[in-house]
Amino acid sequence: MKDVKSQASKNAAPGKQGGLNAEIQSRIGHQLRAMYDDVVRQGVPDRFAELIRKLDVPKPDTQVEDTGDQTIKNDGRD
Repeated sequence: MKDVKSQASKNAAPGKQGGLNAEIQSRIGHQLRAMYDDVVRQGVPDRFAELIRKLDVPKPDTQVEDTGDQTIKNDGRD
């Protein structure tokens, strides 16, 4: 176990213990961006879009109080 720690400290940035070198960080960053871009291109599934639309519609039993500087919504779940 000691060998793993000493090797990790050799790859650390100056003044820091542990961490990853710049090349590894760059590779991880590129891979994360590629994965994220793929997820973004997929769009929102119809099921989730429908749920979002339902959540945006106020419930009929929701009461709205105006307290002057802010509005408080009370849906009866106190």
